[in-house]
Amino acid sequence: MNPTKNLRQSRILQIIKNNNIETQEDLVEALKDYNMDVTQATVSRDIKELGILKVATGHGSQKYVPMTQSGEGASGRLMTIFVEALVSIESVNSFVILKTLPGLAQAAAAALDSMHLEQVLGCIAGDDTIFIASRSDKSAVQLKSILLSISNIYDK
Repeated sequence: MNPTKNLRQSRILQIIKNNNIETQEDLVEALKDYNMDVTQATVSRDIKELGILKVATGHGSQKYVPMTQSGEGASGRLMTIFVEALVSIESVNSFVILKTLPGLAQAAAAALDSMHLEQVLGCIAGDDTIFIASRSDKSAVQLKSILLSISNIYDK
């Protein structure tokens, strides 16, 4: 069956909410259980469009999780700005510090706010730095991991 994009994306969100999906290939196989024959490339585009994140589970593996967002949020222009603006990400104790290109910290912070990540208590942005307060040291490490996976900062 060749599902509509909306149906396929809805099913993807349902699958990753209810299962530990580690790879795009796992997601392709899970969709086959719903009689949806899709390629890995299609799933990859859907993951990007839906703003799905790959996060560490704490057990030596990773899994896909949906990102809660509102409005255009992180799936639109703000996410592009966020990814393009980031220069580095560091965590210290319960804080995460993001360095951005000059003048882009405020826009990147707006994108960060639109992600509604539970690890973020709040953030303050200057010209090229975002200071993020997190709930705990562990939460800051998780947040750093999430932000690294979103930004692909090491690929720049």
